[in-house]
Amino acid sequence: MTATHSTRMLILGSGPAGLSAAIYGARAGMAPIVVQGIQPGGQLTTTTDVENYPGFRDVIQGPWLMEEMQAQAEHVGAQMMYDTIVSVDLSQRPFRLIGDGGTIYVGDTLVIATGAQARWLGLESETRLRGQGVSACATCDGFFYRGKKVAVIGGGNTAVEEALYLTNHSHDVTLIHRRDGLRAEKILQERLFAHPNIKVLWNKAVDRFVGGEGNQGLIALDLKDTRSGELSRIDVDGGFVAIGHHPATELFHGHIALDEDGYIEVEPGTTRTSVEGVFACGDVTDKVYRQAITAAGTGCMAALDAERFLAEADFETVSQHNAQHAAAAA
Repeated sequence: MTATHSTRMLILGSGPAGLSAAIYGARAGMAPIVVQGIQPGGQLTTTTDVENYPGFRDVIQGPWLMEEMQAQAEHVGAQMMYDTIVSVDLSQRPFRLIGDGGTIYVGDTLVIATGAQARWLGLESETRLRGQGVSACATCDGFFYRGKKVAVIGGGNTAVEEALYLTNHSHDVTLIHRRDGLRAEKILQERLFAHPNIKVLWNKAVDRFVGGEGNQGLIALDLKDTRSGELSRIDVDGGFVAIGHHPATELFHGHIALDEDGYIEVEPGTTRTSVEGVFACGDVTDKVYRQAITAAGTGCMAALDAERFLAEADFETVSQHNAQHAAAAA
């Protein structure tokens, strides 16, 4: 027999945004259900040192932080479901979603916190050295490369912004791009080219991330000229892949308004989406900041928006019932 779970607030995703929404939703008495998705805990479970999450004077571990957030959410009354949603029906409330094993989830409100994944080059050496000199977030990890040589791979806005940001920590930043021109906005390009601590290598692609002996981590990049095929090597301590992010919104195409990059559109200053009763938070709506703390903040907003939505809906239902009762009595 197919299992069905019903809740006042259904949450998809269990990163900082989803779990923060669960904490606030549970404290508001909505008994939220969190469907954790394909990566329980979100991207922080693949991050080692976390030094910029408020409240911890010492460096903490990403997986530990997510374990603590989940434990807190469960402690105040949220229920975790280890499942992945494969289909959604947002045409009417309550919303109906189905997991990959056939389990049905019914929610009076829905909070989407499915996140976004960094795009990688797809090299074996890249995967092996992630967290050991290879990163996809300069804002997250740039601090660890103070006074060291770093490289950014990419040619769009993200790559240029990350290169400029890294100059706060490094006096030797190299931008590597596989073409002979950048896709970034003109004003960003002007800032990049004018910066004395940034140099650009054109028509170069990363062929291999080179690790040192033992646990030394990244020590160099092997590059291949995209025109001549010539191989070269540059010594670096950190390599930042900045070729964009992919929001996890495939489920919602045709069901909810998305922008041209696939991110869920929300009403400015809120987490409200184009569907009444559906709210979105975290990286699935954010192509600018993409930090754990900003995701957690919007998770709080989503829970508060959902609670207010339900309060208004309940008030309207009671008012309609009272009006019908009064009319019948008359």
